[in-house]
Amino acid sequence: MLSAWLIRMIENHAEDLTREVLNDLGGNPRTPYLHGVSQDKMHRRLYDLYHNLGRWLGDQTDAVVEAAYAPFGRRRRAERVPLSEVVCAVIVVKEHLRSYIRRAAAADSAVELHQEAELNLMIGHFFDKALYFTVKGYEEADTAGPPVARKAG
Repeated sequence: MLSAWLIRMIENHAEDLTREVLNDLGGNPRTPYLHGVSQDKMHRRLYDLYHNLGRWLGDQTDAVVEAAYAPFGRRRRAERVPLSEVVCAVIVVKEHLRSYIRRAAAADSAVELHQEAELNLMIGHFFDKALYFTVKGYEEADTAGPPVARKAG
């Protein structure tokens, strides 16, 4: 089954994917605040997501996703990271994953193409929930005042 094989490939290449995303976020003009954030903290979170992708996709209940991503949103609000950068970072993580799937899949049949599409659909649903609960946690955070955007440059 291609989708199970792809998930194992992603999990086995979690370190490479994590480095790609960190490099992207570190120089992305849409995430200037994140340029100064500790790479170690971001690395742990990204690596966990990619290395345990099968578990994340297999247990997409709202409660599980909310338990992981609402605190993430609250922490980013407490750190005063602009919400637009938080949303952009989640999108970048998803897009790198989808790009890896396109490179690795090379579906040879209609069945494999369908399995690749199913995996992409599952990933889309997961990231939609993760983004929703991240923003919800961000909004619920009890901080003094709105976040302040840092100027790029």
